[in-house]
Amino acid sequence: IAGEAEETTASETAAEETTSDPVFGVGETAELNGVQVSLLSATQSNGSQFAKPDDGNVFMILEFEIANNSDKDISISSIVNFEAYCDDYSVNQDFTATLAPEAEGKNQLDGSVAAGKKMKGIISYQIPADFSKFEITVSPDFWSGKGIDFVVTQ
Repeated sequence: IAGEAEETTASETAAEETTSDPVFGVGETAELNGVQVSLLSATQSNGSQFAKPDDGNVFMILEFEIANNSDKDISISSIVNFEAYCDDYSVNQDFTATLAPEAEGKNQLDGSVAAGKKMKGIISYQIPADFSKFEITVSPDFWSGKGIDFVVTQ
């Protein structure tokens, strides 16, 4: 019996050392506290005649679906619940990108999601065209301090 306890302790220690937060990609769904977040698409855009990114940049338009399977309403704010990095540098939303043809007819990710309901929408950024890695953390419950990490690479 003592040997079994030692094995359990050893395997728990090994699991703690090798466990890290999972990272998700396009087409994947993650769940946190009863809220499912899916990254439906990540589209690069050169914009349109009237809304173009700066030279050497592209718009990154991300479409998410958020399913609130918890028992309480949640509020989603594109400013508060999302944090993005491109090649390890912090990037802010670019509202001009919402005028790109690829964003046409799609809602932004802002509003309330009642328990048992869903929200679908986009959030957009302007990033270098030659980026290597774009990371975005979605925190469905901002106050919990926990988030879901999604990564898009070229």
